[in-house]
Amino acid sequence: MIDTRLLLENFDATAARLARKGVEPDLIESARDLAQQRREQRRQVDAARAEMNSGAAQVGTLMRQGQGDDAEKLRARLAESKVQLEELEGELRVTERELDDVIMRIPNLPADDTPDGRSEADNVVLRTEGYDPADYEGREWAPHWEIATRLGIFDGERAAKLSGAMFSVLRGDGARLLRALVDLALRLHGDTYEEIAPPHLVRTDVISRTGHLTKFDTQAYRVRDDDLWLVPTAEVPLMGLHQDEILLEAELPLRYMAYTVCWRREAGAAGKDTRGMQRLHEFHKVELVKLCRPEDGEAEFASLLADAERPLQVLGLPYRVVELCAGDLTFSAAKVFDLEVYSPGVDRWLEVSSVSLVTDFQARRGLIRFRRESGGVELVHSLNGSGLATPRVWAAVIEHGQQPDGTIRVPDALVPYLGREVIGS
Repeated sequence: MIDTRLLLENFDATAARLARKGVEPDLIESARDLAQQRREQRRQVDAARAEMNSGAAQVGTLMRQGQGDDAEKLRARLAESKVQLEELEGELRVTERELDDVIMRIPNLPADDTPDGRSEADNVVLRTEGYDPADYEGREWAPHWEIATRLGIFDGERAAKLSGAMFSVLRGDGARLLRALVDLALRLHGDTYEEIAPPHLVRTDVISRTGHLTKFDTQAYRVRDDDLWLVPTAEVPLMGLHQDEILLEAELPLRYMAYTVCWRREAGAAGKDTRGMQRLHEFHKVELVKLCRPEDGEAEFASLLADAERPLQVLGLPYRVVELCAGDLTFSAAKVFDLEVYSPGVDRWLEVSSVSLVTDFQARRGLIRFRRESGGVELVHSLNGSGLATPRVWAAVIEHGQQPDGTIRVPDALVPYLGREVIGS
């Protein structure tokens, strides 16, 4: 969550930054008013407690001086003051709950260098790697679901029979290809990131503190009768590892990776990009997460982007780097770069990874701090990105590898993991 001091001490500038992300002014003003009310109520509570403590000390003094009547009168006044203090504390708790409800709906501030804009149309293509339009001219490019269905490695009909729309059943080499992509990603990132195998179910406070319950509150899957949620991304349990902890500066940066199955309802336009592996409720992903000192955030963001690009480079897939505008940023992010792979089967660029700089937003919610070697405790900054999200990369491998004889040429980097050079031969 954002620092409420920004609302109290620098409201206009903070409101202007949040407006770039599309936050309604009424919500920001409500948070400021509640923060001001909480500050005043805390002052009143502190003053009342100080008066109570002082009065209790005076009672003791009067008793020692043999002034029992005066001591009893003071005790009676303190009893009335205690009732007033309890009322003040109750009012403060109500205000804190109201403020918490409002502040949890306010997203992270966009970075100053994030471009202005309201939607995907305003995002900025920074660079394109490995793409030449001439490579795709003069031949037909089938979409991956047609190729994979014909080869018997993708079974959309049985997936729908089992679970409904936007699920997949991969068979034979299709299943092995997915596992090969995961193995490749874990191997590529293994020298830099510590691999974690976290639970796939997390408690409400864990998913809330990362900002994902607010973001995915209509998309997350909750387990019936339990205070547990299926993870929308491994970022959630990885960030939850150090909730309520104070780390040592020498431990930072912490770099984690995890392979998990992820679940999202993927609410959106009905039928949009839902064929094949383009958009799924359940998918496999290797996630990368970093915790670092505030001053190291930008450098770690640049290296995280390079790490997310490596699998695409190794697989020989054409991709581009897109900087998201302020209005298209995710709830918790201050800055986001998307990686999009070109899909010749649908002649479109499809997002396969988002690399996010989250600053101290999640750390403040999760109380993840570190102690400076010189003394003092501060919030860590966090970053996250997809080391490899399998569905669309799987689809891209199929589409780019299609051969005139109907087979699929496998990228050289995957051959040791898949055990063959060609699918469908």
